[in-house]
Amino acid sequence: MTDFTYALDADGVATITWDVPGKSMNVMSLAGFALLSDMIDTGLADDAVKGIVITSGKKDFAGGMDLNVIAKMKADAGAEPAKGLFEGVMMMHGVLRKIERAGMDPKTLKGGKPIAAALPGTALGIGLELPLATHRIFAADNPKAKIGLPEIMVGIFPGAGGTTRLSRKLGAMMAAPFLLEGKLSDPKSAKAAGIIDEVVADPVAAAKAWVLTAKDADLVKPWDAKGYKMPGGAPYHPAGFMTFVGASAMVHGKTMGVYPAPKALLSAVYEGALVPFDQALKIEARWFTHVMMDPSSSAMIRSLFINKEALEKGANRPQVADQSVKKLGVLGAGMMGAGIAYVAAQAGIEVVLIDATQDAADRGKAYSTGILDKGIARKKVTEDKKAEVLARITATTDYAALTGCDLIVEAVFEDVGVKAGVTAKAEAVIPSDAVFATNTSTLPISELAKASARPEQFIGIHFFSPVDKMLLVEIIKGKQTGPVAVAKALDFVRQIRKTPIVVNDARFFYANRCIIPYINEGIRMVAEGIDPILVENAAKLVGMPLGPLQLVDETSIDLGVKIAKATRAAMGDAYPDGAVDEVLFWMADQGRMGKKASAGFYTYEAGKRGDIWDGIGKKYPEADAQPELTEVQHRLLMAQVLEAVRALEEGVLEDIREGDVGAILGWGFAPWSGGPFSWLDMLGAPRAVEICDALTARYGARFTTPALLREMADKGQSFYGRFGATAKAA
Repeated sequence: MTDFTYALDADGVATITWDVPGKSMNVMSLAGFALLSDMIDTGLADDAVKGIVITSGKKDFAGGMDLNVIAKMKADAGAEPAKGLFEGVMMMHGVLRKIERAGMDPKTLKGGKPIAAALPGTALGIGLELPLATHRIFAADNPKAKIGLPEIMVGIFPGAGGTTRLSRKLGAMMAAPFLLEGKLSDPKSAKAAGIIDEVVADPVAAAKAWVLTAKDADLVKPWDAKGYKMPGGAPYHPAGFMTFVGASAMVHGKTMGVYPAPKALLSAVYEGALVPFDQALKIEARWFTHVMMDPSSSAMIRSLFINKEALEKGANRPQVADQSVKKLGVLGAGMMGAGIAYVAAQAGIEVVLIDATQDAADRGKAYSTGILDKGIARKKVTEDKKAEVLARITATTDYAALTGCDLIVEAVFEDVGVKAGVTAKAEAVIPSDAVFATNTSTLPISELAKASARPEQFIGIHFFSPVDKMLLVEIIKGKQTGPVAVAKALDFVRQIRKTPIVVNDARFFYANRCIIPYINEGIRMVAEGIDPILVENAAKLVGMPLGPLQLVDETSIDLGVKIAKATRAAMGDAYPDGAVDEVLFWMADQGRMGKKASAGFYTYEAGKRGDIWDGIGKKYPEADAQPELTEVQHRLLMAQVLEAVRALEEGVLEDIREGDVGAILGWGFAPWSGGPFSWLDMLGAPRAVEICDALTARYGARFTTPALLREMADKGQSFYGRFGATAKAA
C-alpha cells in the first residue's frame, strides 16, 4: 500500500488519491512527495490524460506535514542541517511548482493540463498548500471541515509555498489573519475569503467536469500572467507600504519580539513581493529554514505538537481496558461544576448535575444554555444542537440520580469537611466500580481520599477556569490511587477533547506550585519599591501572557489571601512568603479584591482594565534605583522554573513532557520557550546555575539551585537528553 494511488478513467481524467495507510488523517512525508511527483509526471506525459484531479480517500483531505520529516532533513544533512533543510524545502517547492505549471510552455503559457483539487473535508497546512498550487480548488459543502494554515500556532509558518501563494492571491492585508493568526475557516467562509474556488456537494465530480472543459487561460496563475499586481499593493506602492508598516507594528506588539516565526513570515512576504514568483519561493524557503534552525521553533514544535499529541493519545496511560465515560455525575453546580457539566454534555456524555438546592442546580445548567446561546448568535451552534446538549444534563438535588454513573467529579467548596460529606453521599449510591474524582486546586488528594471507602478509585481531576476555554486538565494521583482510576480520568479528558497531564500528590500539585511563586515574586517586587509597570512589562516582554499583578487581579486577591492563610497554617515557621502577605493582606483590607471588584492592582472602569492603581505607589514608593530589565525577567522566570525542577526532583512530575505542555497550556508559560524544561535546555544548565546562584546571593533561598540542576550542569546534561522520551526508551 502507498500514500497515493493513480487511476485513469474513460474520459481521460487521471485521479490521484491521497490515502495514507494506517492513519485517520493524511499527513505528508518525503516518500509521499516523491510518489506524488512521479504520478504528476505520469499524468503530464500521457497523451490520454486530459486533466488531473487530486483528492483524498479519507473523510478529510489532509492534516498537514509530518513534522518529524523536517527533523529528518536536518539530521540527514549531518554537519550542514540548514543546507539539508533548505534543499528539502526547495524539493517540495519544485513538486508544487510542477503542478502549478502543469507542462505549459514557459513563454506562451499554453499547452498545460488542468489540475484540480477536490477536498472532501478538512485541509490544513500542506493539505492547503498543495491545493493552492493546483488550478482550481473544489471543497465539499461540509460545515465541520476546517481549511487553513495553522503552522504559526506551533512556532513555524507555511513553508511549502503557502505564505507566498496566499499573500499573492489575497494581498498581504487580507492574507494576514490566515498566515499570522492561523485562522481556520469552514468551506463557505474560505470561498468567501477567496482561498478556495468552489463549494459543492460532490467535489470529485465537479473537479472532473471542470478539468475536461478548462481553457489555457484557466490554468495561468495571476502571478505568472503578464502585468500581475499584488492585491492591496506591493511594498513600494503607497497603500502596500502602509500595510507592511502596520503589519510590522502589529506583529511586534503581539509577539513582543520573542517569537521568531511571525517576523520571519512577514519578512518572507515583504521581500517576496519585490521579486518574481520563483525567487519569492526561494526567499520563503530561506526564512523557513531560518525559523526551523531557531531553538525556539524546535521547542515549540516539540511541546505544542509532538508532546501534546503524545499525551492526548495516552502516552502515560496505564495498560488497562477502555474506560470511556458513559454517565458522569458532577457534584456542585457552581462555575467549575457547571463548566465541567457543559464540556461533558458537549462531548456526548450523559450528565447528572447536583447541588444543595434545585435553584442552584438549575443555575448550573443555565450556564450551558448561555454558552450555547452565544454559539447560536455566532452561527456556530444550531437550535437542534443546543437542545441535544441540554437534554444530556439533568439538574437535581437527588443523589439517587447518580445511580449508574461510572465517574463522579466533585466540584464543591474547597473545604475538607464539605468534600468529605458529598463523597460519602455519592458513594452510597454509585456502582462499586465507579471512579470518584475531586476537582481541587489546593487540597491534598490523599487527605481527601480518607473520606472514601475505596481510595484506590479516588483521584484528583483539576480543571482550570473557565473550563470550556482552558485546554489543560491536571490529573493527580493520591497515594492509593490505582491504575483504573488513572485510565478513567485520562479517557474522560480525551473524550472532552482536552490535554491531560498526570502528576503525583503534593502541595499545589504542579501548575499552582509553579504559578503561585510567579505571582508572589511580582508582589515582592512591589514591596521592594520596583516600579509595578516595569514588573508587568518585563513579564510580557519575556512572553508571559499576563504580568503577575494582572494575573492576581484576574484570579482575585481574596483567593490569594485564602491560599496564603491556609499555606501558612500548614507550613508554620517554614512559611516563606511573609513579605508577599504584607502587600496582599493590605490590598484586601483596602477592599481591592481584583477585577471582580473593579479594584485591584489595576483600576477598572465599566469592566475594562485601566492603569496601575496610584495607591500602590503611595504605600510602596518607587526606589530611586530600579533593576535591569533582565534581572526582573530572571526573577519572574526562575520563580516558576525552579519549582518545575523541584517537582521533577521530588517525583511530583514523572514526565518532563507533561511539565512543558502543562506549563504552556495551564498558565501560559512563555510559549516561545517550549516550556520550563525546554527553556532550561535552551539556556544550558551551567548558565541556569549561574543565574540561580546570583539570585540566591541577592534575594535569598527561594532561588537556591536544585541539586538535580547543579548535577546536570556539572555533567553537561540537558533535560531532554536525560529525561526525554528518547532517553527513556534507550
